[in-house]
Amino acid sequence: MKFGAVLPTCEIGNDPIAIRDFAQTAEELGYAHLLIYDHVLGAEHAGREPALLGPYTESDPFHEPMVLYGYLAAVTRRIELATGVIILPQRQTALVAKQAAEIQLLSQGRFRLGVGTGWNHVEYESLGVPFARRGDRLEAQVELLRRLWNEPVIDHTDPYHRIDRAGLLPRPDTPIPIWFGGMTPRPVARAARIGDGFIFGSTAGFMRKLARQLQDDLAEQGRSGADFGVEAVINFAAGPSAWREALAAWQPLGLTRLSMRAMSTGTARMGEPDPGFTTPAEHIAALERFIVEMK
Repeated sequence: MKFGAVLPTCEIGNDPIAIRDFAQTAEELGYAHLLIYDHVLGAEHAGREPALLGPYTESDPFHEPMVLYGYLAAVTRRIELATGVIILPQRQTALVAKQAAEIQLLSQGRFRLGVGTGWNHVEYESLGVPFARRGDRLEAQVELLRRLWNEPVIDHTDPYHRIDRAGLLPRPDTPIPIWFGGMTPRPVARAARIGDGFIFGSTAGFMRKLARQLQDDLAEQGRSGADFGVEAVINFAAGPSAWREALAAWQPLGLTRLSMRAMSTGTARMGEPDPGFTTPAEHIAALERFIVEMK
């Protein structure tokens, strides 16, 4: 079992030293990985049709994961750097391939790319990408990412891309795992077909139901669960007893990683208790309390 920590991107603030201290403390305490969320833009929720159903608004700051991991690659040595998740369909595929390859090189093989389709149609529109058919676009992107990382020159055409005899340099010298995230059966089934793992955003009961579906989907694809990563995120405010109960409930579902989230932002929308932290120091202190309890 590997333990990870969600970087509290909405609450860590803008001091690069505080961000560095969080990452280095997690590494020194023995955390296996950091997980960071992604939003390019926040949007007001009021008066939207269709409604915006996600937990984040225009008031929630997000550090840009690919840029931030370039920085953290330089100030850490062992901890894995994971996106959980990048909203891949609203980004240019070749550019993401380039950025991911660069992080993999700078971190010496410590990058894991978590991808998903997201929920913010305003963000898609602002980035000039259709919100419709984003799942199909995501699947095409995953295929193209792997080709760009592994082949010197590609000639590639699909409904969303055209690359005419071009390639990526430098390419990553070790494979970049692609994990998926989501909250419905469709991304779970997609991950079972073409992914290396799945990130469940909480340990709630409906997520465990999806995890059981994942095991069935993997079997249907003829894939072994032993070769597929399963991660769940636990709320720090739930407390040690709930942490251990969640771990026990998830281990039979193929859990390989459990990540601690202590960010208050979004907890009310998700119906979770609020950790109530207001300073980077409190977030850093939570790292030690969680890992001491769980190891």
